[in-house]
Parts: sequence; structure tokens; C-alpha cells
Amino acid sequence: MSVPVALTVAGSDSGGGAGIQADLKTFTALGVYGASVLTALTAQSTRGVFGVHAVPAAFVRSQLEVVLDDIAVHATKVGMLAGAEVARTVAAVLRERTAGPLVLDPVMVATSGDRLLDADAVDVVREELLPLADLVTPNVPEAAVLLGAAPARDVDGCVQQAEELLRRSGTAVLLKGGHLGGAESVDVLATAAGTRLVARPRIATGSAHGTGCTLSSALAALAAREPAAGWDALVEPARDYLQAALSAGTALGVGHGSGPLDHAFALRERTP
Repeated sequence: MSVPVALTVAGSDSGGGAGIQADLKTFTALGVYGASVLTALTAQSTRGVFGVHAVPAAFVRSQLEVVLDDIAVHATKVGMLAGAEVARTVAAVLRERTAGPLVLDPVMVATSGDRLLDADAVDVVREELLPLADLVTPNVPEAAVLLGAAPARDVDGCVQQAEELLRRSGTAVLLKGGHLGGAESVDVLATAAGTRLVARPRIATGSAHGTGCTLSSALAALAAREPAAGWDALVEPARDYLQAALSAGTALGVGHGSGPLDHAFALRERTP
């Protein structure tokens, strides 16, 4: 039996903490072969993003088509999209091709609160990509953008917004509650089967860069490995992986800003 394959469609983080780099590290750690399509290059480190160079939409299409023509993809994660044209192109190709369950991480709002996509691109994500996705993983500000509402202020508000996003789109929702603060980090999973909370103790760390990318790519990797499992079964092991990578990240000592997670924590535990 061939190894499961997951595809990430996202931007590059030159510092290695998020984006394509975090996705591929996650795929490998979870035993899945990773393929990638780059939508943008960033001049980025643990100290921030200092420049973005968008990949032309035609070349994004070319990357997607040549990969899907050659490789059987069992799950796909879509992350950063550089603009409306790229988002529309990705939606068009994925509408035509078989690429397994689609996990959409709608990278729209940075942790700082800065908008990362203009209004036209947000509309394309909402209207063209979201209906194609099997699971969408917004954080609190991103869920608000998708709904055209104010951000949720507590877990009850997250439940309401996750269920409303599911109702409008028909797509399962994992609304990440890390922005809410508190002793626990509480996510809300809303699917056709119902709504549940997924909670883990909040980790006090300066190495949390790439958490959103890691969680969405872990879900894609697990979906590639276990195609018969539902999101309700996959969200707990995905959250466990994120928690372990977060806990180990501080010991890496990489950079002088917001450090990365340690995706090789299991390998380091086995190394004398």
C-alpha cells in the first residue's frame, strides 16, 4: 500500500515557522507524504513579516495541475492566498479535480489584528472556496469576517458563530478560540452531527508561531491517513499533536521573536 499523500496550498514562511514549511513538517511528523503549491513568498522571521511576493495565478494553476495529474492526493489543506485572482484560480482547479477532503484555513486576519486579505479576496474565499471545503478552521476574527459580524467575545459566542457558519455554508467548522484567553484554549467543532467543545490547557509560551497552520495541516494529514473517519474523530488527535508541538517549542530557542513550534518533538524524545 502506498503512503497517504496530503497537499498544502499556501504561502512560504522563510523563517520556517508557519505556512508551507509548518504544513510539510506536520505532514511528515504524522506519517504522510507532503506535496505543496506555493501561492506567495514572504520575507518573514520570528520577528514578523517584512515583505510578500505573490505568485502569479497562472503559475499557481500550473503547480496544482501538474501535481494532481501525477500524484494521487488523499487530502488537501488550503491556507494563505495572495489575492482574489489566486483564490479564484485555486477554487476553479479544486472544483474540477479530485484532491481528497479539503481543509480550508481562511488566513485573513493576523494575530496582531492586521487584515491579510483585501475585501475582494475575502468574497472569493467565502463564496467560491468555502462551499468546496469539507472543514473550515477560522480563528475568532476570521469567523467574524466570514459572517460579516462582530468577533465573538466568549465560548458561547463562538458556538453561535460556528453553528451559523455551518448553517450558511454547509461546511463543517472548527472555530479556534485561542484569541479568547483564559486557562484553557477552547475550540468549537460544529458538524451536521452536532456541536462539541475541544479544550486543552493553555500553554504559556513565546513559541506559538504557526499554530493555526499546524492544526489545519494536522487535520488534513489525519484525514489522508483515515479517510473513513469523521472530523469528530480526527479533531482530538490533531489537537493532541498541536499541544505537544507547542509544549516542546520553547526548548528550540529559534529566533528572537515569536518562536516556532517543535514538529520533531517525538524524534527528539527518541534520540539519546
